[in-house]
Amino acid sequence: MTPTTPEIAPEPAPRPFAVPCRKLGFDAPLRWLRLGWNDFRRAPGLSLLFGAVIVVVSMAVSALAWWLGRFALLATLLSGFVFVAPMLAVGLYCVSRSLEHGESPSLRCSFALARRVAGQAGVYALAQGVVILLWSRAGMMLSALWPVHQGDTAALLEYLLIGSGVGAVFATVTFAISAFSLPMVADRDVDMVTACVSSVNAVLRNKPVMVLWGGLLVAITVLGFATAFLGLAVAMPWLAYATWHAYRDTLDPQDWSSLP
Repeated sequence: MTPTTPEIAPEPAPRPFAVPCRKLGFDAPLRWLRLGWNDFRRAPGLSLLFGAVIVVVSMAVSALAWWLGRFALLATLLSGFVFVAPMLAVGLYCVSRSLEHGESPSLRCSFALARRVAGQAGVYALAQGVVILLWSRAGMMLSALWPVHQGDTAALLEYLLIGSGVGAVFATVTFAISAFSLPMVADRDVDMVTACVSSVNAVLRNKPVMVLWGGLLVAITVLGFATAFLGLAVAMPWLAYATWHAYRDTLDPQDWSSLP
């Protein structure tokens, strides 16, 4: 009897370096906001609980800076909020994810998701920490190289112009990295490097739409700050849910397995 040769399973097709993305229309950002608001209305209690935590943390940081008399520190911390805010939304992605699957969202589910992605989120937080430190150092160097004397309007305008340009560079890089990376990590079994590369790729392929989306994010966040931080209790959960729908609408991660 001739021995049979065991069949060798074919190797799986290699995954692309970046997750494929779709071409977006200018109606996409408003659609994401509408879907995000629907999620907020479907889970108001849990949303406001997360929002209250964000408000308390924001107020505590600002009060500390005010008490220390470090107004420059306050400006740095509030600007840094733009960089680290996506980290605060990780638990909220579970809410939209559960609603999308027809499940009832819960705080326990959000904590479980945070534990599952803690390692990848830690990598993200470390990278964002480096960005904040570089941004802060750039601001200090700018103040040293372009001193502004009282009454020198031209020097002040030059300082503000250059400072705005430097800040815009850091903000743009951070936005491109964080636009879709964390929602994907919270949804799929993917490493943070692939998620960040995929996010940057999607932003670059949809630049006009993403400029509009970034402007809406900034405007709503500023309104939250303008209400003595109280508006953040609604704005941040709303934006987190909208970001989840932006990820689902933009990236096609079918080659990566879904998290349980």
